[in-house]
Amino acid sequence: MNKPELHLLLVEDDLNLAFVVRDNLEQAGYRVTHAADGEAGWEAWQADHVDLCIFDVMLPKRDGFDLATGIRQRDSQVPILFLTARGQKEDRLQGFRLGGDDYLTKPFSIEELLLRIEVFLRRSRPITATARVTDLGTYQFDYDNLMLEHAQGLRQLTQKEADVLAFFCAHPNQLLKREEILLALWGDDDYFLGRSLDVFVSRLRKYLQYDDRLVLENVHGVGFRLRLPAM
Repeated sequence: MNKPELHLLLVEDDLNLAFVVRDNLEQAGYRVTHAADGEAGWEAWQADHVDLCIFDVMLPKRDGFDLATGIRQRDSQVPILFLTARGQKEDRLQGFRLGGDDYLTKPFSIEELLLRIEVFLRRSRPITATARVTDLGTYQFDYDNLMLEHAQGLRQLTQKEADVLAFFCAHPNQLLKREEILLALWGDDDYFLGRSLDVFVSRLRKYLQYDDRLVLENVHGVGFRLRLPAM
């Protein structure tokens, strides 16, 4: 499928890997901008619209985490996927805390990278006037526009935050097993993704704090349940 309008920003200092990744992405129909360090990546992001970011974590001049932090301060919607050779779980969790949506551990297959990109871009939706809006107590959740609105203010969500909240909204007052959520939203249920899910749940609890009738509870050893007020 030809996708010339979709622009990906690849920031990777391993030039051999970057060449292979860029070549495969362009063959898949994407327009790719490559930067070899974090500062160049920041400049490239500011210079042009980007539909999805792919960042190595260990970068010269400005690492991938710092780059993602800067972008999230200006854009909460663009998907960010980290590439990392690190095996430490805290590095992966840090990426999610900073607003990353997913990660791939090197070495990875190009097929898996392409699949993850397809999933994120398929879920990303342009802002429209006819978006689906869900009432959550005193909140309004606009999944299409990645917005959570309350009288206290408007919260712009990341794509993954919206995906997690939408999954809970689709199963109100139901106990959802951890592995069920992980398989539905990440396609896997390994330990590190489970910890990542905890990060997103904690973030959503904070966002929903202005209505104490909304309870996103943890059922120890099993999963989570979003309790909604009776209508």
